[in-house]
Amino acid sequence: MTDHAVSPDDRSELELLSFRVGEQEYSVDIMSVREIRGWTRATPLPHSEPFVRGVINLRGAVLPIIDLSCRLGIGATETTERNVIIVVQMEGQSIGLLVDAVSDILSIPRSDLQAPPDMLADAAHSFVRALTVVEGRMLRILDLHSVYPQREGNAA
Repeated sequence: MTDHAVSPDDRSELELLSFRVGEQEYSVDIMSVREIRGWTRATPLPHSEPFVRGVINLRGAVLPIIDLSCRLGIGATETTERNVIIVVQMEGQSIGLLVDAVSDILSIPRSDLQAPPDMLADAAHSFVRALTVVEGRMLRILDLHSVYPQREGNAA
């Protein structure tokens, strides 16, 4: 008998981790999430992008922290002990997303996903790959590759 692995794109439902950034609700594919941890002060890096909060030591590995609110054009996060870092992995690199709070784990049928409307004035538009409504709330599904693009020659 042959085992057929189901790729994340072949699933009929998308498993999402939802979280808050300001007053808005976003989500990422749960398959990219490695862990969720409390806020840890990051060490700033000189000459980094404004949305890069700095780096933290995560079990001996240097982890860049992205202020998702700043990256989405909402404004820099005023951190408190209630903030959360969602550690995600994409293409072999881990990054931390600074968010206000984690909300829920959701299973969304792919048929419920809608493309975001074309609104050039919306800075966060290019970071949102799909939208869906969950219990009357608009949920934005982030494209992690847009949030933290890989630079050429920056392979880890």
